[in-house]
Amino acid sequence: MANVNTLPNLQAHSRSPSPAQTLPSEAVLDALKMMLIGASLNEVLTSITRLIEAHSEGMLCSIFLLDEDGLHLRYGVAPNLPQAYQAATDGTCIGPNVGSCGAAAYLRQPVFVSDILSHPNWTNFKSVVLPSGLRAAWSTPIMSHDGKVLGTFCMYYREVRHPETHDIQLIDYASRIAGIAIERDRSRSALTLAFENVQKSEAQLRQIVDAIRQGIVILDPEGTILYANQWLLDYTGLRLEEAIAPNLRTRIFHPEDVARVQDERRDALSRGLPFENEQRALGKDGKYRWFLILYNPLRDEHGSVIRWYVTGTDIEDRKQAEQRVRNENLALREEIDRSSMYEAIVGSSGALRRVILQIDKVAPTDSTVLISGETGTGKELIASAIHKRSKRSAKAFIRVNCAAIPPSLIASELFGHEKGAFTGALQRRAGRFESADGGTIFLDEIGELSPEVQIALLRVLQEREFERVGSSQPISVDVRVLAATNRHLEAAVSAGTFREDLFYRLNVFPIRAPSLRERKDDIPLLVEYLVERYAKRAGKRISHIKKKTLDLFQAYDWPGNIRELQNVVERAVILCDGETFSVDEVWLQRKSTELSGPLQVSRAGILAADKIEFADRERKAIETALAECQGRVSGPNGAAAKLGIPHQTLESKIANFGIDKRRFKVLRSKRRSA
Repeated sequence: MANVNTLPNLQAHSRSPSPAQTLPSEAVLDALKMMLIGASLNEVLTSITRLIEAHSEGMLCSIFLLDEDGLHLRYGVAPNLPQAYQAATDGTCIGPNVGSCGAAAYLRQPVFVSDILSHPNWTNFKSVVLPSGLRAAWSTPIMSHDGKVLGTFCMYYREVRHPETHDIQLIDYASRIAGIAIERDRSRSALTLAFENVQKSEAQLRQIVDAIRQGIVILDPEGTILYANQWLLDYTGLRLEEAIAPNLRTRIFHPEDVARVQDERRDALSRGLPFENEQRALGKDGKYRWFLILYNPLRDEHGSVIRWYVTGTDIEDRKQAEQRVRNENLALREEIDRSSMYEAIVGSSGALRRVILQIDKVAPTDSTVLISGETGTGKELIASAIHKRSKRSAKAFIRVNCAAIPPSLIASELFGHEKGAFTGALQRRAGRFESADGGTIFLDEIGELSPEVQIALLRVLQEREFERVGSSQPISVDVRVLAATNRHLEAAVSAGTFREDLFYRLNVFPIRAPSLRERKDDIPLLVEYLVERYAKRAGKRISHIKKKTLDLFQAYDWPGNIRELQNVVERAVILCDGETFSVDEVWLQRKSTELSGPLQVSRAGILAADKIEFADRERKAIETALAECQGRVSGPNGAAAKLGIPHQTLESKIANFGIDKRRFKVLRSKRRSA
């Protein structure tokens, strides 16, 4: 398409291949409804011009209709154009150099004039244009489905203006809708004329009906076919005697549609009032197309129905457009889900499929679920997926990180408190369980609960009731409990730090979130997804990932699981300068046996020594913090808070260094016994 900003003279543009997507679907449907209910052509065309004018401040629109002689343009509608201008330009003869509309109708192509006063096409109209204040005129021909010019659609502006892509799409879309209205009006007019002359000459009527480019059938009062026009015969490939056979409906209409409208059609025929339906008709090419079927009765002087005239209008394009809109809406919803999805859901490995199967099995029930797994494996994602697929999905999903709440406040946080229950309790407060009533509560890191809170939680699971802190009044709740932990609860039960009865209440349906080490096959897909996500966020275009990089990712054991993978990819995207994604091998120190030998040798020297020294200092700092916090990692008094890092990061570092947290708890016990 030519660039309108660079062409000083007449610009002719080819029609865009598909309807524009700039008009609101509600407005378009309103215009189509006006056609269907029988509004006049003037009303429909006026509605279209006002719809387009609403898109740009100061825009004026007009629709010319081509005379029967095919040489002159007459105003169809121009609600806001100056009357003097309309009077001077009505009846304009088309030609290659006649304004915008005359040239567009003659050339059968869009014509965009950005400055009327300087364009040679408008030389003979300057005396009319100057008083009107019009400066730009963009016109496009209105074409019939068989390629004939019906008229023109024109946009005017009071300033010099060059069309942009969305302007071209808008005027193209407007001309298409106007064309539908004009063709429908002409078809309706022709059909009306045929009805008025039916008593004069049935042969003449049939000749006229055959000329209409719509399927037309004549029925007797009971609905038996008497006549089918030539267009219908051409579309179906049937002979007239086949078309008037009793089995025509079951022969050409889709079986589903025949069954769907059968009773409705019979009842409507018996009432004798106009009606319509939509059905798919089989063409001679073996394909079904959607048609709007309109039934209109012809009555005698006594008001009795003597004939039914039925028209079938091809609406396949409209149906396809509606389906595209539905598909686009579905794609949008999927994109929203995808953009908000946690990384661990990406993948198709056997380990992940087993988890998804477990989610599908347990989600519709109200069973308590215990989700276990290492830090960063997506346990909260699993809990969220269970809730979304449950019958409680419309209700609240309350998340509680048990390790992030101080032990002294956890009971109040979960069960609420009464005013004055403790210092600082200035008013009654509902707890998380009350907030989750009717929905789901997710208790993350449940292994960190104190024995007292464990007892209260056991009561909720057993009796579905609890008491606020400072109250003896029981409160009943309907809550589904999902719990998660990265600790070995069975070992905690054996050690006496976790109640056995509570463990069995929680462990009704256990799900283990697989570590990334167990999902090696998912790593390429995860990396691709994360690269796309972070590149989009950083405004970069990364189209290629080195195979060596993927091999390196799959060789690494990922102690921090998805969370660590996410951090590495985000860092690499930030540092990436080209379209190829890669990482520094130094970032992934813990290699598998396949890569350990040569890679370690290549990293020997001063840099390696510095890294070892830094790692030793980091290890000593962690051990010192654990000793001071008596082995506790999370919480306000834990080692993570003392070091100023997230407790998940500290857990990952403890695992990387192979530090045994239990020995610091043993030291605490020895100090107490001493």
